[in-house]
Amino acid sequence: MQKCPGATLFALVIATGFATWVFSLIISHAVRIIIDEEGEASWILRFIFTILGYATVFLPCYVLIHLSRRHNLHTLGGCQWRLLRLILTGTTLETADETDSKISGTTRASNLESKTLYQKAISLTYCCVGLQISYLLWGILQEKIMTREYTDGDKIEQFTDSQFLVFVNRILAFMFSGIYLLLTHQNVHRTPLYKYSFCSVSNTLSSWCQYEALKFVSFPTQVLAKSAKVIPVMLMGKLVSRAQYKNYEYATAVLISVGMTAFLLGSGGDKKGNNVTTVSGALLLCGYLIFDSFTANWQSALFKEHKPSSIQMMCGVNLMSCLFTSASLVQQGGFFYSLSFASRHPVFIMDCLLTAISSALGQLFIFATISKFGPVVFTIIMTVRQGLSILLSCLLYKHHLSGMGILGVFVVFLAIFLRIYYAQQHKKRKLDAADVSASKV
Repeated sequence: MQKCPGATLFALVIATGFATWVFSLIISHAVRIIIDEEGEASWILRFIFTILGYATVFLPCYVLIHLSRRHNLHTLGGCQWRLLRLILTGTTLETADETDSKISGTTRASNLESKTLYQKAISLTYCCVGLQISYLLWGILQEKIMTREYTDGDKIEQFTDSQFLVFVNRILAFMFSGIYLLLTHQNVHRTPLYKYSFCSVSNTLSSWCQYEALKFVSFPTQVLAKSAKVIPVMLMGKLVSRAQYKNYEYATAVLISVGMTAFLLGSGGDKKGNNVTTVSGALLLCGYLIFDSFTANWQSALFKEHKPSSIQMMCGVNLMSCLFTSASLVQQGGFFYSLSFASRHPVFIMDCLLTAISSALGQLFIFATISKFGPVVFTIIMTVRQGLSILLSCLLYKHHLSGMGILGVFVVFLAIFLRIYYAQQHKKRKLDAADVSASKV
């Protein structure tokens, strides 16, 4: 087979990146003429800039992968092709030992099946507590950064670059997971790096939408929207991984969403100034739900197909996220703005670091939960977290909780109980059917 020369390949990749960058600059100037940068719709402008920034990384990588596969360049020897093999196959080894991967995957599956209900409950509790603590802290800090006014003498400023916050969160998580991988023994990594890019883009865009939404809607409104996330996660699961759900799973998902909605509405009646909801805010929250639902399901599919560890998944996703967000920030001048803002407001640096640390810890628990229990269980945990945060607020600060709120709490826990009960019944029926089949043989 005729080989594509390496120099020609990388020249094409660089040319594609440069052409994409020039095209994005032209589009950016054209969009600025149409959309007012100071108006409510300015988030559309920032969203377009963000997508164009990601494209300057995504399109050259697509050309690299397409041509390398076409000409089998990743099978060539030499250190210059190791990175290419890592992108395409997930390992720098020239020949992959599939036996180790199959054994580790089978062992992991058998260990999961052999766990007792008590052991699963302990593991689930560990994931729940970790998610609650890390993301309760992250939510408080995120609202503080995006809504607080930082003072510098007589000058009052508000930070506006959501992309920079996403970048700080991702680069710290990448460093944390990378150092952990270097210091510990892990199974051979076999997930192609380019596959991380899809959930990386959706993950960064969901975080971006979440930060941007706080400019248009109140925090309780955002929490209310998140409470219905379990339904789009299940729908996205059918689309992404062709997941099959039982009727009781759909029913309990609706009950959880309805119960959380009733609880959040019932606990927020005495709050002032929480009804600021705009069309822009609603669209951004819809974007958050769609992107976040895709992220959880894509990661679950990667865990099933390539069986990476939670730390390997965390490192790969955040590596790609750093590439995408840094390209977008360089293109938009976000680094200069954010670092200038940080130099004027040292408190902002501490807020960013605490947010990034809580986000990194939260990601570790996210990947562990999805790999062990799947995206739907993870979403239910995060949905219940929304209610717990407001319930804790009601208990600490004596906020009024109406009858509707109490009813909502009851419905949520009833739905969770029903889900666990029917899941156990379904598992018992499968075991009984297997025993009957075995006895006939």
